[in-house]
Amino acid sequence: MNEAYKEALKALKIDEVPVGAIIVKDGKIIARAYNKKEMNNNALGHAELIAINKASKKLGTWRLNGCEMYVTLEPCSMCLSALIHSRIDKVYYGAIDPKSGAINGAFNLQDVGKFNHFVESELLEKKECSSLLKEYFRSKRELKKIIVEMKEK
Repeated sequence: MNEAYKEALKALKIDEVPVGAIIVKDGKIIARAYNKKEMNNNALGHAELIAINKASKKLGTWRLNGCEMYVTLEPCSMCLSALIHSRIDKVYYGAIDPKSGAINGAFNLQDVGKFNHFVESELLEKKECSSLLKEYFRSKRELKKIIVEMKEK
């Protein structure tokens, strides 16, 4: 999770939502990524999707059986769907996303029970992950408040 956190810090440096992800196979990191949604003006710029794409290229297959993902924030429904379809074995996440988390935040997508693959999941609650996200969004709200106040003057 520490390596995923380092990726999240890279996102923070470019003013992206600080989420980082890594994919591990046989104990070795095969892909690293961080959010680039704003940078690339692309809704698909989530760390998990970028990492899956990199791992698929490295392994030469879309089937990522035997791989595990570590991500700093609980995957959303889009990302969990990609994890399911890429056949990732397990996802470890550092913080719950109560608004759009698709494992135990907003809902559990896999409770549908109709998918042909099940991704195991485990919350590795890391205070650093949730603190980084809370601070990022707090600073965004503060900046927005300042901008509104300036416009009103």
